[in-house]
Amino acid sequence: MAARLQARREAFMSDKSIKVLVVDDSAVVRQVAASLIEGDPGMELIGAARDPLFAMERMKQVWPDVIVLDIEMPRMDGLTFLKKIMAERPTPVVICSSLAESGADATMQALSSGAVDIITKPKIGVKGFLQESAAEYLGAIRAAARVNSRNLARAPVVAKQAPSASQALRPRHNADVILPASTGGQPFRTTERIVAIGTSTGGTQALEAVLTVLPATAPGLVIVQHMPEKFTKAFADRLDTLCQIRVKEAENNDRVIPGLALIAPGGYHMLLQRSGAYYHVQIVAGPPVSRHRPSVDVLFRSVAKFAGRNALGVIMTGMGDDGVKGLLEMHQAGAPTVAQDEASCVVYGMPKEAVKAGAVDHVMPLGAIPQAIMAFHQEKPIVGQKP
Repeated sequence: MAARLQARREAFMSDKSIKVLVVDDSAVVRQVAASLIEGDPGMELIGAARDPLFAMERMKQVWPDVIVLDIEMPRMDGLTFLKKIMAERPTPVVICSSLAESGADATMQALSSGAVDIITKPKIGVKGFLQESAAEYLGAIRAAARVNSRNLARAPVVAKQAPSASQALRPRHNADVILPASTGGQPFRTTERIVAIGTSTGGTQALEAVLTVLPATAPGLVIVQHMPEKFTKAFADRLDTLCQIRVKEAENNDRVIPGLALIAPGGYHMLLQRSGAYYHVQIVAGPPVSRHRPSVDVLFRSVAKFAGRNALGVIMTGMGDDGVKGLLEMHQAGAPTVAQDEASCVVYGMPKEAVKAGAVDHVMPLGAIPQAIMAFHQEKPIVGQKP
């Protein structure tokens, strides 16, 4: 009887655990990954395959909750395998990618195709690196297991027609008066409006959906997307080829100007600063804030301080609560704030926590966010649901 009860208990735990499939041509990576996953009581390793063809044979028997996938593999590359999965049965995929910049473009394509996160690995010393990064590795798998799979491989969001250039350039009135400390109390009047966006898991697709429909006359944007070093430049460069606005990885002292989106570089915090009537960004090193570097909270707090109601705050899909405190400070400084709704999020974590904290003025689907940005730019009412 005791043995039967124990068997039932183990079966129940197995049903509740996260079923993980590792696909990597490196035997060392497979060995270390298997050890980490098998050592976690909330996970079950259902296979460690050296390439996608072996993986597909295993998936015929047991379908995983999360796939950890290398990009460069023999017989079938990871990107082809990912697209096949997303077309047949969308499943959370975490990319295990080399830190080398040469693989960054393929990784960006994977994220655009539905992968939810990146785990980095070095070219040498991979065993020790993965062992030291066990918490991050397992955390990425847990986060992936909680995503809304229905939103992974959806068609690109097509928003309504963006405002015309003539509309976007119409004169604006009743500009806010700003008193920067450096002016000795002499007022500077500015009409510049900026948009601050924070996002994490699922954010690469969400940002692509938003930025690609903004016109070249959109307001300046400052963006934090949780992403490792070396990948943010490839991400920004890819968006720059798709968008009417310019998109670049931010550098220290870059001006925030209309028609330009600045993306915080991986591994560094980005803050908004003001010099007279002009905004620019500061890129700084420092410890993680809200468990992240770059941190959305760091950006939003600086925007609250230096832009106030001249800024719009937008928090989108992502795990955890980074950005919630900063968005609340923006809200308290008079800035309108927007949260992506649950139905369109890959992970309804950060927006949910922001709503709970009372930091959000408007809740809306992803496809409505570009209109909210342009409405703010034109000093028109933002249309969205109240939280």
